[in-house]
Amino acid sequence: MALSEVEGQPDLPSYSVRGGSHSIPYGPSANREVQSDARAHVPSVEETTTEAVAKGTGAAVTNWADESNGRIEARVFDLAAPLAAESVPSMLLALGLACLEGAGTKKTAFSVEACPPEHAWRILFAAASTGGAYNSGAGGAYGRLAAWQSMAGLSGMAQGILAEEVEACARACAWYAFGAETKWFERVAWDIGLVAVSPERRRLAMLAATDTD
Repeated sequence: MALSEVEGQPDLPSYSVRGGSHSIPYGPSANREVQSDARAHVPSVEETTTEAVAKGTGAAVTNWADESNGRIEARVFDLAAPLAAESVPSMLLALGLACLEGAGTKKTAFSVEACPPEHAWRILFAAASTGGAYNSGAGGAYGRLAAWQSMAGLSGMAQGILAEEVEACARACAWYAFGAETKWFERVAWDIGLVAVSPERRRLAMLAATDTD
C-alpha cells in the first residue's frame, strides 16, 4: 500500500549488530507560534468526550501508558461559536485540562504552534511505532494503524473508515502543537500536545501524552 501525502516519508528505526536507534520528533519545532492574546474571544464549550472517542484518539500513545510510565489526556469539546486562530491559546487554558494546570503564568511557560497535519501524523506515528521510555512500540505496520486511529479521533471521524477519508478530513482541519512546563508533563524526552479544530471551527479535540524513564 502506497504512503499518502500526509504520511510522506516517515522516520523508521534503524538496526545494526550493536543495537538500534530511532528519531524522537517531540518537543520544539519550526512551526509558526500562535501569539497569545488575552483579549481574544473564547466561546463557551460543552465537553463531548466519550470513552470510545478518548480511546481512539489516544490509540497512538496507548503503549506509553500500558507498557511504560506514560500519562494520556484525550478530550473533545463542542464550541458555541467559531474559534479564531488567535483564540486557540486562551481556549486551551480555559478548558480545565489536567496537562495545562498552572500554565499561562510568568512562571510556567506555555506555547502553541500552528502546524500542518503532516507534522501531527509524524509525531503520532513515532509515538505508536517506536514507543515510549520503557517499551519498543508497535512497529511500522501497527504503528501506522494506530497513528491513523488517533488522526481520525482528532479530526472527528469514526474509527474504522478508510485512511483516505481521514486524510481528507484532517487536511480540512486546523492543527496546532502545544507544550507547557507544567507538573503534568515529564519534560524528559516524550511529551506530546496536539489539537485539531474542525473546518467550521466549532469542534476542538486535543491529545496530550507524556512518559519518563
